[in-house]
Amino acid sequence: MSVVLEQIFQVGFLAAIIRIATPLAFATLGEMFSERAGVLNLGIEGIMLLCAMTGFTATSLSGSLWLGVLVAVLTGMLMGALHALFTVALGLSQHVCGIGVTLFSSGLAYFLYRLIFGQQSVPPAIKGFQTLPIPVLSDIPVLGPAVFNQFALVYMAILAIPLAAFVLYRTPWGLSVRMVGENPRAADSAGVSVIATRFQAVILGGALMGLAGAFLSMAQFNAFTFGVVSGRGWVAIALVVFGRWDPWRSAGAALLFAFVDALQLRMQASGLGHIPYEAFLMLPFIFTIVAMAVMSRNAVAPSALLKPFRREER
Repeated sequence: MSVVLEQIFQVGFLAAIIRIATPLAFATLGEMFSERAGVLNLGIEGIMLLCAMTGFTATSLSGSLWLGVLVAVLTGMLMGALHALFTVALGLSQHVCGIGVTLFSSGLAYFLYRLIFGQQSVPPAIKGFQTLPIPVLSDIPVLGPAVFNQFALVYMAILAIPLAAFVLYRTPWGLSVRMVGENPRAADSAGVSVIATRFQAVILGGALMGLAGAFLSMAQFNAFTFGVVSGRGWVAIALVVFGRWDPWRSAGAALLFAFVDALQLRMQASGLGHIPYEAFLMLPFIFTIVAMAVMSRNAVAPSALLKPFRREER
């Protein structure tokens, strides 16, 4: 245990927490926007996987990392629009459509990857994003190397949190999103297009999920594998509840999950060979289940979540 504690109090441990939290922060913010508008997006797991594949493929073929990020974001927006078409425009079950989007996106990712790269004994890899130290700030003891010597996408995730809070609470569009998620009838009476606002929120959520997938395959692993997402999409859905549909709290929940995940990695490396590594892998997900059980009791979801809006119905 002393070896584990020694590894925790290192700059590398804090840096690992931030990197692990980055895709979770993107995905959680994306799911939060969708749910605040009244649409549960269970397609997040498949969307992240497909975006990780398309972003990786675009980078591998073009050599441009930012083109890969753009392709991943556009893929996420497209899948978000598909989910919105079924759930918002057609009013179908959000649970069923979300699972359908996950299955479709996952299958499409596998198919396209095999079609483009074939069966290779050694999976293709790319030269992913490199750390980008910020002058002066990266020289701050402890905090500097951990926070200000990261990938560009990490900085984007850090900036996305206050930006999401500003958009949600300080802009007319954010007010519209909250209105259609709480009382779509009142929003419609006030002249807000419920259908358009929900479409926009779900598509924005898909774009953020695309960034999460791009980070995994182009910064964290620099390769695409079928297990690259590894349940992070489902975790993000839980973190939205844990964060009570608030950008700051959701980001804090992502950091907390990342801490547990980074801790189990350090515990695996600490030489506790008598404990199966699968036991350590379970720790973050056990934490998620416990957190959900505790926080969901008092969590108040948007009133119109899961409820389709049909203007002709009163």
